[in-house]
Amino acid sequence: MDMKAVRAALIWAALAVAIAVPVAASAASTLLAYRDPIYIIAGFAGVIALGLLLVQPTLIGGYLPGLTPIGRRRAHRFVGAGLVAAMLIHVGGLWITSPPDVIDALVFASPTPFSAWGVIAMWAIFAVALLAALRRRLRLTARSWRISHSILAVVIVVGSVVHSLLIEGTMETVSKAALCVLVVVATMRVIFKVPVWPWRKTSAAVDHTGRDRVPTRQ
Repeated sequence: MDMKAVRAALIWAALAVAIAVPVAASAASTLLAYRDPIYIIAGFAGVIALGLLLVQPTLIGGYLPGLTPIGRRRAHRFVGAGLVAAMLIHVGGLWITSPPDVIDALVFASPTPFSAWGVIAMWAIFAVALLAALRRRLRLTARSWRISHSILAVVIVVGSVVHSLLIEGTMETVSKAALCVLVVVATMRVIFKVPVWPWRKTSAAVDHTGRDRVPTRQ
């Protein structure tokens, strides 16, 4: 078998395992026996959202083989939409099961420290989705879009990771921590490659349509 094909298969398999193991561990948690179905669905939506946060930087960073630049961007937008949907299910399910707790979290009055981090990440997810939808109407330049998107991505990842690590719930500790580390490492690796920061000497090529192309290394 071609070594490139083997390497590609291993990369995709590693990504699948990194996401599937925490999900499977959550499904095997004994705590689920004491939860309502809606609460369980909301919780799994949160676990899946954390997994999608690993997919996003690996897509846009070009680390997943077999995808063209256009394919990566389309997949990035599709996964982003899935992330928004997962967040809506997560928060919506929690609202149905306990509206007062959700209200306290939204106004940063919750006694649980993890709630504030989750709310911050939630608003950042909604903000980047809204910014992406209105990008053309707002006439954002490639530089402005990359900077704003990168900053919001950092807020999303930090908020989500801290939120997850502080919760003692159905997620198994080791697999959860491993997934969080992978999300942070993958995100920061991509963020530091964005060619708009002062320490970067890369330049982004722009084709005749005005759309950004993959940054070129110098």
